[in-house]
Amino acid sequence: MSTRRRYVKRDTQFVVAVQLDLETSGFTYQKWGATQACKSGDWLVSNDGDTYTVDRESFARTYQATGPGTYVKKAPVWAEVASTAGDVRTKEGSTHYETGDYLVYNEPDGSDAYAIAKQDFERMYELSE
Repeated sequence: MSTRRRYVKRDTQFVVAVQLDLETSGFTYQKWGATQACKSGDWLVSNDGDTYTVDRESFARTYQATGPGTYVKKAPVWAEVASTAGDVRTKEGSTHYETGDYLVYNEPDGSDAYAIAKQDFERMYELSE
């Protein structure tokens, strides 16, 4: 793996999200090459047409409301380019990634991880160092 660097989401990259504030045991779905799971209180996110769920605590810690149902990720992330293909464990399940994709972490210690395709990451994030 390459060195992790600090990035921020571009201000123009908002998401539309709704919290699953329901009495539910959650649900599972197929995404990123694996089964993902969400639970009551998690968020259903539409990110430029890409739909997925985000853990409630992670969402609360990293996103800020910009209007009714719209949010921007304000917390920085730490990311590195994957030197080989593989899978990364996420709070929702796991994500398969290819060589050259970005491994992204919401915490500087490498926790709260996920992966994003190279072209998507470079469109949505900019270096913050």
